[in-house]
Amino acid sequence: MSTKIGFIGCGNMASAMISGMLDSGAAGRGDLCASAKTLKTQEKIRDKLGINCADNRGTAQFADVLFLAVKPQYYEEVIREIAGAVRDDEIIVTIAPGKTLAWLEKTFGRSLKIIRTMPNTPAMVREGMMGLCPNDRVTEEELSKVRRLCESFGKTEVISEKLMDVVTAVAGSSPAYVFLMIEAMADGAVADGMPRDKAYRFAAQAVLGSAKMILETGRHPGELKDMVCSPGGTTMEAVRVLEEKGFRSALIEAEKACVQKSREM
Repeated sequence: MSTKIGFIGCGNMASAMISGMLDSGAAGRGDLCASAKTLKTQEKIRDKLGINCADNRGTAQFADVLFLAVKPQYYEEVIREIAGAVRDDEIIVTIAPGKTLAWLEKTFGRSLKIIRTMPNTPAMVREGMMGLCPNDRVTEEELSKVRRLCESFGKTEVISEKLMDVVTAVAGSSPAYVFLMIEAMADGAVADGMPRDKAYRFAAQAVLGSAKMILETGRHPGELKDMVCSPGGTTMEAVRVLEEKGFRSALIEAEKACVQKSREM
């Protein structure tokens, strides 16, 4: 019997996850159902993804695995709406920062199978990175089922709940830091005469290739950095300026601020 998958909320993140499941064959269109607040969004879901639509309670009743893909500020409202429609054997998967397993159980009003996750937007190109943290009611088999679904749009790692806020900073939010860096790199190239479309292509491919070197070689980032920094060369001069301007410190402080914000949500 196929697994029925529901999404409450179908914004960019949920659409990317659903597309990954469909494109990889991890789920069929008849196995998926999503809810959305407006008729316009429901029509968009049907046209773009070709899957069923229902209201929140209908989606909860349909699903064996239910993804809560609304913004964090709507979690309490949505949970109270669907709590009576969720079965005891249903797996609830959350993607919101700051909503702990204890808070989720308290808000549902009973003990359920819950997996906290934190995905990121590269799921749109099936290169996402997701941390998962199950509660003690989720079996190994059930966790593996959810991981297989999520690995249709990226990589997954099971982590302890105390690290979920860190995952938010280092993976969930970090594409924004990288996009900001790529934009700045391209601006620098444009300032020295390169057409903008080419500047974005050079910068983005350089970042993609650099990340792939770390993942595929297993070598330390500092070692790979040293390979580029010839004595007295251009790269070392650029690195010197980055250090002078606090590049690494700025990233560390940004991540620490992100973690703190996540803990306060």
